[in-house]
Amino acid sequence: MLEQIAASLQVLLMPHLPLASFLQWGLRPSRGLPRSRTLSTQSQPYGSPISQRNREAKQKRLREKQVVLEAGLARKNKSPAESRKAWTPKEIVLYEIPTELGEKKDVSQPLPPAYSPRYVEAAWYPWWVREGFFKPEYQIRLPQATGETFSMCIPPPNVTGSLHIGHALTVAIQDALVRWHRMRGDQVLWVPGSDHAGIATQAVVEKQLWKERGVRRHDLSREDFLQEVWKWKEEKGGEICEQLRALGASLDWDRECFTMDAGSSVAVTEAFVRLHKAGLLYRSQQLVNWSCSLRSAISDIEVESRSLPGHTELRLPGCPTPVSFGLLVSVAFPVDGEPDAEVVIGTTRPETLPGDVAVAVHPDDTRYTHLHGRQLRHPLTGQLLPLITDPAVQPHMGTGAVKVTPAHSPADAELGSRHGLSPLSVIAEDGTMTSVCGDWLQGLHRFAAREKIVSVLRERGLFRGLQDHPMVLPICSRSGDVVEYLLKSQWFVRCREMGEQAAQAVESGALELSPSFHQKNWRHWFSHIGDWCISRQLWWGHQIPAYLVVEEPGKGHREDCWVVGRTEAEARELAAELTGRPEAELTLQRDPDVLDTWFSSALFPFSALGWPHQTPDLSRFYPLSLLETGSDLLLFWVGRMVMLGTQLTGQLPFNKVLLHSMVRDRQGRKMSKSLGNVLDPRDIIRGVELQVLQEKLRDGNLDPAELAIATAAQRKDFPHGIPECGTDALRFALCSHGALGDLHLSVSEVLSSRHFCNKIWNALRFILNVLGEKFTPQPAEELSPSTPMDSWILSRLAHTTRECERGFLTQELPLATHALHHFWLHSLCDVYLEAVKPGLSHRPCPAGPPQVLFSCADIGLRLLAPLMPFLAEELWQRLPPRPGRLPAPSISVAPYPSASSLEHWHQPELERRFSRVQEAVQALRALQATYQLTKARPRVLLQSSEPGEQGAFEAFLEPLGTLGRCGAVGLLPADTAAPSGWAQASVGDTVQVYMELQGLVDPEAHLPLLAARRHKLQKQFDGLIARTPSEKEAETQRQQRLSSIQLELTKLDKAASHLQQLMDVPPSPREP
Repeated sequence: MLEQIAASLQVLLMPHLPLASFLQWGLRPSRGLPRSRTLSTQSQPYGSPISQRNREAKQKRLREKQVVLEAGLARKNKSPAESRKAWTPKEIVLYEIPTELGEKKDVSQPLPPAYSPRYVEAAWYPWWVREGFFKPEYQIRLPQATGETFSMCIPPPNVTGSLHIGHALTVAIQDALVRWHRMRGDQVLWVPGSDHAGIATQAVVEKQLWKERGVRRHDLSREDFLQEVWKWKEEKGGEICEQLRALGASLDWDRECFTMDAGSSVAVTEAFVRLHKAGLLYRSQQLVNWSCSLRSAISDIEVESRSLPGHTELRLPGCPTPVSFGLLVSVAFPVDGEPDAEVVIGTTRPETLPGDVAVAVHPDDTRYTHLHGRQLRHPLTGQLLPLITDPAVQPHMGTGAVKVTPAHSPADAELGSRHGLSPLSVIAEDGTMTSVCGDWLQGLHRFAAREKIVSVLRERGLFRGLQDHPMVLPICSRSGDVVEYLLKSQWFVRCREMGEQAAQAVESGALELSPSFHQKNWRHWFSHIGDWCISRQLWWGHQIPAYLVVEEPGKGHREDCWVVGRTEAEARELAAELTGRPEAELTLQRDPDVLDTWFSSALFPFSALGWPHQTPDLSRFYPLSLLETGSDLLLFWVGRMVMLGTQLTGQLPFNKVLLHSMVRDRQGRKMSKSLGNVLDPRDIIRGVELQVLQEKLRDGNLDPAELAIATAAQRKDFPHGIPECGTDALRFALCSHGALGDLHLSVSEVLSSRHFCNKIWNALRFILNVLGEKFTPQPAEELSPSTPMDSWILSRLAHTTRECERGFLTQELPLATHALHHFWLHSLCDVYLEAVKPGLSHRPCPAGPPQVLFSCADIGLRLLAPLMPFLAEELWQRLPPRPGRLPAPSISVAPYPSASSLEHWHQPELERRFSRVQEAVQALRALQATYQLTKARPRVLLQSSEPGEQGAFEAFLEPLGTLGRCGAVGLLPADTAAPSGWAQASVGDTVQVYMELQGLVDPEAHLPLLAARRHKLQKQFDGLIARTPSEKEAETQRQQRLSSIQLELTKLDKAASHLQQLMDVPPSPREP
């Protein structure tokens, strides 16, 4: 044994050596090792760090230190086995007390021993709704009523589907803000609604009719088909409402809107008529995004730009075989009159060659100067085409010559318009070639025609090559088909003037975009905005209130005469004025098209409040206080709401827009049903097996290739399914993310929030047990802390209240979630409760801590309620009411704690002093871990070189001993020598902590254990030194790990030195 100890000592007995001295022990220190530093998880205060060299900066550093210390204590509390423990299914506790729907939940029974989301979330929501807590009429009667209003509308989700995590993020943020304003005393209106989703809904119903009855839409009359859609909406459209309730959304359901209900229809018609009268709405033949599968125009947001690196084969609807894209076909256009001269152009769309009306080159391109004004022979038809010059042509791209097809390219349409070229439409609405192409192509699918055209070019000797070519392909997100640009007579909204007003609103500060970096996109979009096509060739939607005056046969051809009216009678009257003919002689034919869904959605902020009628809701709650939505909707929805709202109501529809990040999957892709990567929030709330997730994918309409990718991703991400996390955990996790960068939410993150819920649950069970049945709370203003620990936790509570208030006022919810997480988990549970537990076991129990615990529970739960409404309600309802005041019936309408009312509890200097105590506790626990003192309670001495610091430690000696798991704790005078053989650690530059080891550690048994640990760390260190540096982030992590191991090695060397001293010094008797 002695030889073994001696061998161990050869490795372990090392004093604190300079870095170079480590080489003799086989260590190879990294050059430029970063200094170890504490990382703060405390949110940064506002303002420049350079300018805030004042008291606020000092408080900030104090908060950061506090976070690090308490987080460190929490980590030390966990055993290694506990921190590595994988998720195991928890027992599901159900609320089984008979309760009628809408009746208040019975909270007379004891709390279950562990947090169970299904138990907590049962029964509360129907009661909240029935009591009217979510209605502004109720809130105006609250004692804390401010007289101010707060109004928002939910971005109306499509009635066809279900909400995914992206929607859940919107709901979580909006509901937290709404609940905070309600508790604050504002009169709150949050309007629910859903969108009729014209294209998506019609497609779903058409699929269902074909699957169940073998019937196509055109086999039915328009009226019969619309009856089928309404029937489907009534049967299937309630799923979103059920999801919103599951998420705890505190919406005023009595004001629920649907963009196809009667009120919305009146608003849409009125908006169309007013815009037409103002000259902002017109009918014209222009290029539109066209889906040949849907046979309808589609909006820009329904066009996905898919980047192709080169040759790519895609399966498209209506095509039996894959279609090739990403290929550049070179075609020769012979020069008329010069047999050997030609101009070669490149195209990725040879199917549009029959629609070419010219070839264009740059006027300064010397390769074609001699051909200016000449004509070229069309390679298919032989017709003569002009060679024109235009500065828009890029001479360095390809051959520098481009074909001009005005009827099928937006860029060519602009170029053709400048040169007076007539467009030639060669692709029909259904994607087949038109009669203009000739009999040999007419009726062929455009992609079949592509192959035939290339074949003919080869035969005629005018084919000049084929090569890979990167390109961006426009895809219809609804059908998966390639979008065509077709010339169609449609209704358009003039956007330039309204767009300038919208841009100016942001520039002037009248409209705030948050985060502010979105202003750049806003300015760019409105400075380049074109007119908005609002016609859709569908049956489901708002039929356009425009009528064509049908000319009598034999009267000759005139330009179409269209009139717009709220009713046919009004339109007929206008038509009579325009034509000078009696109304009775006129035949009107209503436009069969419907309006773009985004048109009715753009009216939602005021149509949902009763516009065009001057309703009480419109007078009271418009403009809305805030518009919160995803950043992807900034332009297509928010921009159009601002344009139409300002034009139709004379006011901005809201003064602030809060935009949250995009939720993406682990591959960085946007959540999309077409990709199969969406997650139903209910699956995270309730938990779901992998098999069920896979069945949902198979029941969808995914492409086989995408299905395989999505299925594999699910198996990788959720090999054991998704554990039950609960609504509160999901909401809290979602609200913890800031607005910068995309959100890559993991289920493990939500699971961590569930553990946080369990921590709060256990804390309240403990507090309720301490309070007992006869406890009477003191009024908060009369509560006077009796110990420094009581003062400290109340100061932390006041600080948390201030941070939550700041987070909600600035609408930066991560400030609030971080402050609450830190208070409940670290300040209350890990520090205060552990410090006062020994005293609470005494009989009689001291009066101070129970009153403090009640205030922490009451105020802490009310702070938490906007973010975790179910858990907060469940626990708050069990607290005894404060005397002398009528308690609020629900925490959802209880007053939100005010920072100013708790300011008298805030003691920054006390917190600073206690942070030194926590540093000492952390040092002690580190020593205990090094020497593996798991059960012993060693004596401890503290020594400070600063005289004033002794008093700070003296006030907290008892909690220091409790938190440090020590025996007796004493103070060692500054001029007294350190005790021999005691372990020592530094706390900053002025404090030394000494911990007794004699009689508690067996050096002979412990030294080999330290040697083994050191050997293991040495191998890790050498391996990291030898590793080749990689990317910047990975290299930073490597350096940090090296620094951490080096620090641990130093601790082990120091521990070996102390153990050697114990072996050399004879044991002395312990003092009683």
